[in-house]
Amino acid sequence: MMTDVFGGDLASAVRLLRTLPRRRQDVGQAERRVRAWSAERPALAAELVVDEPPGTGQVGYDLLLAHPEGGTVAISAQTEDGVPWLVDHSTHWAAGQVVSVDGIGLSVPAALYALRALGARDRTVHEQLADYRILLSEIDGDKEPVGDAELREAMDDFRRRRGLFSRERTLRWLEEVGLPEDAFAGFMETTARMNRVRARFAGEPARAYLREHADELAHARAAWVTGRDRAVIEEIAGADTAAALLDRAGRALEERPGRLRLTTAAGPASELPAPLRAAAPGRVVGPAESEDGLLAGVVLDRAAADPDDPAALAAAADAAYTAWLAGRRAAAAITWHWL
Repeated sequence: MMTDVFGGDLASAVRLLRTLPRRRQDVGQAERRVRAWSAERPALAAELVVDEPPGTGQVGYDLLLAHPEGGTVAISAQTEDGVPWLVDHSTHWAAGQVVSVDGIGLSVPAALYALRALGARDRTVHEQLADYRILLSEIDGDKEPVGDAELREAMDDFRRRRGLFSRERTLRWLEEVGLPEDAFAGFMETTARMNRVRARFAGEPARAYLREHADELAHARAAWVTGRDRAVIEEIAGADTAAALLDRAGRALEERPGRLRLTTAAGPASELPAPLRAAAPGRVVGPAESEDGLLAGVVLDRAAADPDDPAALAAAADAAYTAWLAGRRAAAAITWHWL
């Protein structure tokens, strides 16, 4: 008798799965329908599994049901090609994954979209992908609907960073990279939720970070030369004053065009090359290893960050957020499947 009841529930479950909405934005509606269906059949302990493949606005579903004689029954009902997504992805358990962070995978398509949206020039691809997976886990429990203002901010920032200042240019870019509009909309919603995580570090957390890392966030002006020719960098680094360093750098640039790079910058000390971040004003640094080769440089002046300056607080919030991500990354169990 018990199995007869289960047979009826099984048929009902198949009908339910086949009628669930398949659009990514309607997953919440599907989950509510399954919860209502499950509430009438508590013995089944029904659980809906959602597959949200990047690059498409469609989703796939499986329904897990407790069998009355023990164990679990999984039902797949696809309305497109008829291939259950668990079977479709069964070639190898990590075949479609680039990285797992704390046991949760990041698929190859999701990684490609992440690289399009991220791309800070001073960070490695590996860090970007691990951070993206961490942020996906962080927003997993965020069920608060994304407001129009949040979505608009995420889209405006995305378009601004890529020079997509019109709808036509944006659509052309989407076509060039092969990203459907509905997938782009879903990606922007995810980005808006990730922006909520970053926003946690504004306000008082930023002020606290500024107090604790005053030297790191001091405003500094600096100049430095980078190149691969150690003898030349050593010659420049032998200068005893900032003026002498700049003079030697100028002569070296004239004698070796294209082989050296002179950079001047002003901003938070944390954004300077690592060898200069803690350097005292006027003290020549180098030769030192940097991301762009050997470095010789000098901090021209340094001033404490103003805790009432919005720009200083924004820099502190960014630094606090970056430090939090670095801590999460350091503590995570990261397994690379392809890289």
